[in-house]
Amino acid sequence: MKKIKFPFAIIVACCLLPTAYSFSQAPKYSNEFLAIGIGGRSLGMSNACVSSVNDVTSGYWNPSGLLGIKNDMQIGLMHSEYFAGIAKYDYGAIARKLDSTSAFALSFIRFGVDNIPNTTELIDAAGNVDYDKITQFSAADYAFLVSYARNSKIKGLHLGANAKIIRRIVGDFAGAWGFGLDAGAQYELKGWKFGAMARDITSTFNAWSYNLSDQMKEVFTMTGNDIPANSIELTLPRVIVGVSKKTNLMKDLTLMGELNADFTFDGMRNVLFQGNPVSADPHLGLEFGYKDLLFLRGGVMNIQREKDVTGKKMITLEPNFGVGVKIKRISIDYARTDIGDQSVALYSNIFSLRFDINKQIKKAE
Repeated sequence: MKKIKFPFAIIVACCLLPTAYSFSQAPKYSNEFLAIGIGGRSLGMSNACVSSVNDVTSGYWNPSGLLGIKNDMQIGLMHSEYFAGIAKYDYGAIARKLDSTSAFALSFIRFGVDNIPNTTELIDAAGNVDYDKITQFSAADYAFLVSYARNSKIKGLHLGANAKIIRRIVGDFAGAWGFGLDAGAQYELKGWKFGAMARDITSTFNAWSYNLSDQMKEVFTMTGNDIPANSIELTLPRVIVGVSKKTNLMKDLTLMGELNADFTFDGMRNVLFQGNPVSADPHLGLEFGYKDLLFLRGGVMNIQREKDVTGKKMITLEPNFGVGVKIKRISIDYARTDIGDQSVALYSNIFSLRFDINKQIKKAE
Protein backbone atom coordinates (compact mmCIF):
# COMPACT_ATOMS: atom_id res chain seq x y z
CA MET A 1 0.00 0.00 0.00
CA LYS A 2 1.33 3.40 -0.96
CA LYS A 3 2.32 5.58 1.96
CA ILE A 4 0.85 9.03 2.37
CA LYS A 5 3.72 11.40 3.02
CA PHE A 6 2.57 14.25 5.19
CA PRO A 7 4.58 15.96 7.93
CA PHE A 8 3.56 14.41 11.22
CA ALA A 9 3.30 17.70 13.09
CA ILE A 10 0.90 19.17 10.52
CA ILE A 11 -1.36 16.11 10.54
CA VAL A 12 -1.55 15.92 14.31
CA ALA A 13 -2.10 19.66 14.66
CA CYS A 14 -5.01 19.55 12.20
CA CYS A 15 -6.58 16.50 13.82
CA LEU A 16 -6.31 17.91 17.32
CA LEU A 17 -7.24 21.48 16.50
CA PRO A 18 -10.84 21.24 17.85
CA THR A 19 -9.54 20.51 21.33
CA ALA A 20 -8.13 23.98 21.61
CA TYR A 21 -11.62 25.08 22.50
CA SER A 22 -12.89 24.80 26.01
CA PHE A 23 -16.30 23.69 27.22
CA SER A 24 -17.49 27.28 27.42
CA GLN A 25 -16.26 28.11 23.89
CA ALA A 26 -17.87 25.59 21.57
CA PRO A 27 -16.20 25.43 18.15
CA LYS A 28 -18.38 26.33 15.19
CA TYR A 29 -17.37 23.15 13.35
CA SER A 30 -17.34 20.04 15.52
CA ASN A 31 -17.93 16.39 14.58
CA GLU A 32 -18.27 17.60 10.99
CA PHE A 33 -17.83 14.06 9.66
CA LEU A 34 -21.43 13.52 10.74
CA ALA A 35 -22.58 16.34 8.45
CA ILE A 36 -21.19 14.85 5.21
CA GLY A 37 -24.18 12.60 4.55
CA ILE A 38 -24.69 8.99 3.53
CA GLY A 39 -26.45 7.11 0.74
CA GLY A 40 -26.24 7.64 -3.02
CA ARG A 41 -29.87 8.77 -3.23
CA SER A 42 -29.58 11.52 -0.64
CA LEU A 43 -26.14 12.71 -1.75
CA GLY A 44 -27.29 12.89 -5.36
CA MET A 45 -30.13 15.15 -4.19
CA SER A 46 -27.72 17.45 -2.32
CA ASN A 47 -28.76 16.07 1.09
CA ALA A 48 -32.36 17.30 0.61
CA CYS A 49 -34.21 14.31 2.06
CA VAL A 50 -35.32 14.98 5.63
CA SER A 51 -39.03 14.77 4.78
CA SER A 52 -38.96 12.03 2.10
CA VAL A 53 -36.38 9.54 3.40
CA ASN A 54 -38.10 6.22 4.11
CA ASP A 55 -35.47 3.49 4.16
CA VAL A 56 -32.57 2.20 6.25
CA THR A 57 -30.66 5.48 5.78
CA SER A 58 -33.36 7.17 7.88
CA GLY A 59 -31.32 6.17 10.91
CA TYR A 60 -28.91 8.91 9.85
CA TRP A 61 -31.14 11.47 8.10
CA ASN A 62 -34.35 11.30 10.12
CA PRO A 63 -35.13 8.27 12.32
CA SER A 64 -38.89 8.75 11.96
CA GLY A 65 -38.53 7.72 8.31
CA LEU A 66 -37.77 4.14 9.37
CA LEU A 67 -41.52 3.57 9.48
CA GLY A 68 -41.55 3.84 5.69
CA ILE A 69 -39.65 0.57 5.26
CA LYS A 70 -41.93 -1.81 3.35
CA ASN A 71 -40.06 -5.00 4.11
CA ASP A 72 -39.32 -6.70 7.38
CA MET A 73 -35.64 -5.74 7.28
CA GLN A 74 -33.20 -3.62 5.27
CA ILE A 75 -29.42 -3.47 5.07
CA GLY A 76 -27.52 -0.45 3.74
CA LEU A 77 -23.85 -0.13 2.75
CA MET A 78 -21.72 2.67 1.31
CA HIS A 79 -18.07 3.39 0.60
CA SER A 80 -16.57 6.64 -0.68
CA GLU A 81 -13.21 8.37 -0.82
CA TYR A 82 -12.27 12.02 -0.60
CA PHE A 83 -9.17 14.16 -1.11
CA ALA A 84 -7.99 12.04 -4.09
CA GLY A 85 -8.47 8.82 -2.11
CA ILE A 86 -6.61 9.93 1.00
CA ALA A 87 -9.67 9.86 3.26
CA LYS A 88 -12.01 6.86 3.40
CA TYR A 89 -15.68 7.17 4.37
CA ASP A 90 -17.66 4.02 5.16
CA TYR A 91 -21.22 3.40 6.28
CA GLY A 92 -23.23 0.33 7.22
CA ALA A 93 -26.66 -0.06 8.78
CA ILE A 94 -29.43 -2.53 9.46
CA ALA A 95 -33.06 -1.63 10.09
CA ARG A 96 -35.99 -3.76 11.17
CA LYS A 97 -39.68 -3.13 11.59
CA LEU A 98 -40.70 -4.31 15.05
CA ASP A 99 -44.40 -4.21 14.16
CA SER A 100 -46.75 -2.08 12.06
CA THR A 101 -46.24 0.94 14.32
CA SER A 102 -42.53 0.90 15.25
CA ALA A 103 -39.06 0.30 13.79
CA PHE A 104 -35.46 0.02 14.96
CA ALA A 105 -32.05 0.55 13.33
CA LEU A 106 -28.31 0.31 14.02
CA SER A 107 -25.88 2.42 11.99
CA PHE A 108 -22.10 2.66 11.81
CA ILE A 109 -19.98 5.42 10.23
CA ARG A 110 -16.21 5.73 9.87
CA PHE A 111 -14.27 8.62 8.35
CA GLY A 112 -10.53 8.24 8.50
CA VAL A 113 -7.07 8.74 7.06
CA ASP A 114 -4.85 5.67 7.39
CA ASN A 115 -1.13 4.94 7.05
CA ILE A 116 0.05 8.36 8.23
CA PRO A 117 3.83 8.29 8.86
CA ASN A 118 4.91 9.01 12.43
CA THR A 119 8.36 10.62 12.11
CA THR A 120 8.80 11.88 15.68
CA GLU A 121 11.49 9.29 16.36
CA LEU A 122 13.19 9.56 12.96
CA ILE A 123 16.09 11.59 14.38
CA ASP A 124 17.56 10.70 17.75
CA ALA A 125 19.13 13.05 20.30
CA ALA A 126 22.54 12.68 18.62
CA GLY A 127 21.15 13.76 15.23
CA ASN A 128 21.27 10.29 13.68
CA VAL A 129 18.54 9.40 11.15
CA ASP A 130 16.99 5.94 11.48
CA TYR A 131 14.23 5.23 8.94
CA ASP A 132 13.33 2.03 10.78
CA LYS A 133 11.90 4.25 13.49
CA ILE A 134 9.12 5.46 11.19
CA THR A 135 5.77 3.93 12.13
CA GLN A 136 2.25 4.49 10.84
CA PHE A 137 -1.00 5.47 12.50
CA SER A 138 -4.61 6.36 11.65
CA ALA A 139 -6.68 9.44 12.39
CA ALA A 140 -10.29 8.29 12.35
CA ASP A 141 -13.75 9.27 13.53
CA TYR A 142 -16.41 6.67 14.36
CA ALA A 143 -20.11 7.00 15.10
CA PHE A 144 -22.53 4.33 16.32
CA LEU A 145 -26.23 5.22 16.06
CA VAL A 146 -29.15 3.44 17.70
CA SER A 147 -32.46 4.58 16.19
CA TYR A 148 -36.09 4.06 17.13
CA ALA A 149 -39.25 5.25 15.38
CA ARG A 150 -42.92 5.02 16.27
CA ASN A 151 -46.27 6.23 14.98
CA SER A 152 -47.93 8.91 17.06
CA LYS A 153 -51.60 9.15 17.94
CA ILE A 154 -51.92 11.93 15.37
CA LYS A 155 -52.71 10.54 11.94
CA GLY A 156 -49.81 10.98 9.52
CA LEU A 157 -47.28 11.96 12.20
CA HIS A 158 -44.23 9.76 12.79
CA LEU A 159 -41.64 10.33 15.51
CA GLY A 160 -38.09 9.04 15.94
CA ALA A 161 -34.92 9.46 17.96
CA ASN A 162 -31.22 8.55 17.85
CA ALA A 163 -28.75 7.82 20.61
CA LYS A 164 -25.22 8.07 19.26
CA ILE A 165 -21.80 7.19 20.57
CA ILE A 166 -18.79 8.90 19.01
CA ARG A 167 -15.23 7.67 19.09
CA ARG A 168 -12.38 9.77 17.67
CA ILE A 169 -8.79 8.59 17.62
CA VAL A 170 -5.41 9.90 16.48
CA GLY A 171 -3.18 6.83 16.65
CA ASP A 172 -2.23 6.00 20.22
CA PHE A 173 -1.59 9.65 20.99
CA ALA A 174 -5.11 11.02 21.45
CA GLY A 175 -8.69 9.87 21.65
CA ALA A 176 -12.15 11.09 22.53
CA TRP A 177 -15.46 9.57 23.55
CA GLY A 178 -18.70 11.41 22.93
CA PHE A 179 -22.43 10.94 23.35
CA GLY A 180 -25.41 12.76 21.85
CA LEU A 181 -29.11 12.59 21.02
CA ASP A 182 -31.09 13.41 17.86
CA ALA A 183 -34.85 13.72 17.38
CA GLY A 184 -36.86 13.63 14.17
CA ALA A 185 -40.41 13.82 12.89
CA GLN A 186 -42.28 13.41 9.61
CA TYR A 187 -45.82 14.47 8.83
CA GLU A 188 -47.87 13.73 5.71
CA LEU A 189 -50.88 15.81 4.70
CA LYS A 190 -52.72 15.74 1.37
CA GLY A 191 -49.74 14.45 -0.58
CA TRP A 192 -47.28 16.86 1.02
CA LYS A 193 -44.57 15.58 3.33
CA PHE A 194 -42.98 17.67 6.06
CA GLY A 195 -39.91 16.72 8.05
CA ALA A 196 -37.72 18.00 10.85
CA MET A 197 -34.48 16.68 12.29
CA ALA A 198 -32.85 18.13 15.40
CA ARG A 199 -29.24 16.98 15.66
CA ASP A 200 -27.39 17.09 18.99
CA ILE A 201 -30.49 18.40 20.73
CA THR A 202 -28.82 18.24 24.14
CA SER A 203 -25.44 19.24 22.66
CA THR A 204 -22.92 16.46 22.07
CA PHE A 205 -19.89 16.23 24.35
CA ASN A 206 -16.53 14.79 23.26
CA ALA A 207 -14.08 14.19 26.10
CA TRP A 208 -10.51 14.25 24.75
CA SER A 209 -7.51 12.63 26.46
CA TYR A 210 -3.87 12.50 25.34
CA ASN A 211 -0.95 10.13 25.68
CA LEU A 212 2.12 11.93 24.38
CA SER A 213 5.68 10.76 24.98
CA ASP A 214 8.35 13.20 26.08
CA GLN A 215 9.87 13.04 22.61
CA MET A 216 6.54 13.93 20.98
CA LYS A 217 6.11 16.86 23.35
CA GLU A 218 9.56 18.03 22.35
CA VAL A 219 8.60 17.83 18.66
CA PHE A 220 5.45 19.86 19.35
CA THR A 221 7.53 22.52 21.09
CA MET A 222 10.20 22.66 18.39
CA THR A 223 7.59 23.01 15.62
CA GLY A 224 5.71 25.79 17.41
CA ASN A 225 2.65 23.71 18.30
CA ASP A 226 0.93 23.85 21.67
CA ILE A 227 1.02 20.68 23.74
CA PRO A 228 -2.65 19.63 23.97
CA ALA A 229 -4.30 19.04 27.33
CA ASN A 230 -7.33 16.93 28.23
CA SER A 231 -10.45 18.89 27.36
CA ILE A 232 -14.15 18.82 26.44
CA GLU A 233 -15.39 19.58 22.92
CA LEU A 234 -19.00 20.66 22.52
CA THR A 235 -21.17 20.23 19.39
CA LEU A 236 -24.08 22.66 19.35
CA PRO A 237 -27.56 21.75 18.05
CA ARG A 238 -28.53 21.94 14.38
CA VAL A 239 -32.12 21.82 13.09
CA ILE A 240 -32.98 20.66 9.57
CA VAL A 241 -36.50 21.21 8.21
CA GLY A 242 -37.90 20.16 4.87
CA VAL A 243 -40.93 19.81 2.66
CA SER A 244 -41.44 17.53 -0.34
CA LYS A 245 -44.07 16.44 -2.81
CA LYS A 246 -44.28 13.67 -5.38
CA THR A 247 -46.30 14.14 -8.56
CA ASN A 248 -47.09 12.06 -11.66
CA LEU A 249 -45.77 13.68 -14.82
CA MET A 250 -47.14 11.00 -17.12
CA LYS A 251 -47.75 7.28 -17.08
CA ASP A 252 -44.98 5.51 -15.14
CA LEU A 253 -42.97 8.76 -14.75
CA THR A 254 -42.89 10.67 -11.47
CA LEU A 255 -41.12 13.72 -10.08
CA MET A 256 -40.35 14.26 -6.42
CA GLY A 257 -38.94 17.59 -5.27
CA GLU A 258 -37.68 18.49 -1.82
CA LEU A 259 -36.50 21.72 -0.23
CA ASN A 260 -34.50 21.61 3.02
CA ALA A 261 -32.93 24.25 5.22
CA ASP A 262 -30.25 23.71 7.86
CA PHE A 263 -30.49 26.09 10.81
CA THR A 264 -27.36 26.57 12.94
CA PHE A 265 -27.09 28.55 16.16
CA ASP A 266 -23.34 29.11 16.58
CA GLY A 267 -22.92 32.50 14.97
CA MET A 268 -22.85 33.87 11.46
CA ARG A 269 -21.82 31.41 8.73
CA ASN A 270 -21.10 31.93 5.06
CA VAL A 271 -24.48 30.65 3.89
CA LEU A 272 -27.30 32.19 1.88
CA PHE A 273 -29.15 33.51 4.93
CA GLN A 274 -26.65 34.80 7.45
CA GLY A 275 -27.47 35.81 10.98
CA ASN A 276 -26.10 35.99 14.47
CA PRO A 277 -26.67 33.63 16.12
CA VAL A 278 -29.07 31.90 13.65
CA SER A 279 -28.05 31.10 10.05
CA ALA A 280 -30.02 29.17 7.42
CA ASP A 281 -28.49 27.07 4.64
CA PRO A 282 -31.07 25.95 2.01
CA HIS A 283 -30.57 23.05 -0.38
CA LEU A 284 -32.82 21.56 -3.04
CA GLY A 285 -33.13 18.09 -4.55
CA LEU A 286 -35.13 16.51 -7.38
CA GLU A 287 -35.79 12.87 -8.23
CA PHE A 288 -37.30 11.58 -11.46
CA GLY A 289 -38.58 8.01 -11.23
CA TYR A 290 -39.63 5.52 -13.88
CA LYS A 291 -41.89 2.72 -12.60
CA ASP A 292 -40.06 2.98 -9.26
CA LEU A 293 -37.25 1.04 -10.93
CA LEU A 294 -35.00 3.70 -12.49
CA PHE A 295 -34.18 7.09 -10.97
CA LEU A 296 -32.40 10.26 -12.05
CA ARG A 297 -31.49 12.74 -9.33
CA GLY A 298 -29.98 16.17 -8.96
CA GLY A 299 -29.70 19.04 -6.54
CA VAL A 300 -27.84 22.14 -5.37
CA MET A 301 -26.29 22.92 -2.00
CA ASN A 302 -23.51 24.94 -0.30
CA ILE A 303 -24.94 28.24 -1.55
CA GLN A 304 -22.40 30.86 -0.41
CA ARG A 305 -21.58 34.52 -0.84
CA GLU A 306 -18.09 35.11 -2.22
CA LYS A 307 -15.98 37.72 -4.01
CA ASP A 308 -14.11 37.26 -7.27
CA VAL A 309 -10.57 38.50 -7.94
CA THR A 310 -11.90 42.01 -8.65
CA GLY A 311 -13.79 42.14 -5.36
CA LYS A 312 -17.18 41.82 -7.02
CA LYS A 313 -19.72 40.00 -4.87
CA MET A 314 -21.14 36.77 -6.23
CA ILE A 315 -23.11 33.73 -5.14
CA THR A 316 -21.69 30.25 -5.70
CA LEU A 317 -23.34 26.87 -5.31
CA GLU A 318 -22.48 23.19 -5.53
CA PRO A 319 -24.46 21.01 -7.95
CA ASN A 320 -24.76 17.26 -7.45
CA PHE A 321 -26.38 14.49 -9.43
CA GLY A 322 -26.97 10.77 -9.26
CA VAL A 323 -28.80 7.76 -10.65
CA GLY A 324 -30.41 4.72 -9.10
CA VAL A 325 -31.77 1.35 -10.10
CA LYS A 326 -33.88 -1.14 -8.18
CA ILE A 327 -33.68 -4.80 -9.16
CA LYS A 328 -36.19 -6.81 -7.18
CA ARG A 329 -34.96 -6.43 -3.59
CA ILE A 330 -31.61 -4.84 -4.38
CA SER A 331 -31.18 -1.08 -4.87
CA ILE A 332 -27.99 0.43 -6.29
CA ASP A 333 -27.49 4.18 -6.06
CA TYR A 334 -24.72 6.33 -7.50
CA ALA A 335 -23.93 9.98 -6.79
CA ARG A 336 -21.35 12.43 -8.05
CA THR A 337 -20.86 14.75 -5.14
CA ASP A 338 -18.44 16.77 -3.04
CA ILE A 339 -18.01 17.74 0.62
CA GLY A 340 -17.28 21.41 0.03
CA ASP A 341 -14.95 23.63 -1.97
CA GLN A 342 -13.76 21.87 -5.14
CA SER A 343 -10.32 23.42 -4.70
CA VAL A 344 -10.00 21.46 -1.45
CA ALA A 345 -11.87 18.21 -2.16
CA LEU A 346 -12.54 17.09 -5.72
CA TYR A 347 -15.85 15.54 -6.65
CA SER A 348 -16.14 11.91 -5.60
CA ASN A 349 -17.99 8.91 -6.99
CA ILE A 350 -20.36 7.48 -4.39
CA PHE A 351 -21.92 4.02 -4.59
CA SER A 352 -24.37 2.63 -2.06
CA LEU A 353 -26.35 -0.58 -1.81
CA ARG A 354 -29.62 -1.41 -0.12
CA PHE A 355 -31.01 -4.90 0.43
CA ASP A 356 -34.64 -5.71 1.30
CA ILE A 357 -34.91 -9.04 3.07
CA ASN A 358 -37.64 -11.19 4.59
CA LYS A 359 -41.33 -11.06 3.85
CA GLN A 360 -43.25 -7.85 3.36
CA ILE A 361 -45.28 -6.60 6.30
CA LYS A 362 -48.90 -5.81 5.54
CA LYS A 363 -50.18 -2.45 6.70
CA ALA A 364 -52.59 -2.43 9.57
CA GLU A 365 -56.22 -1.91 8.62
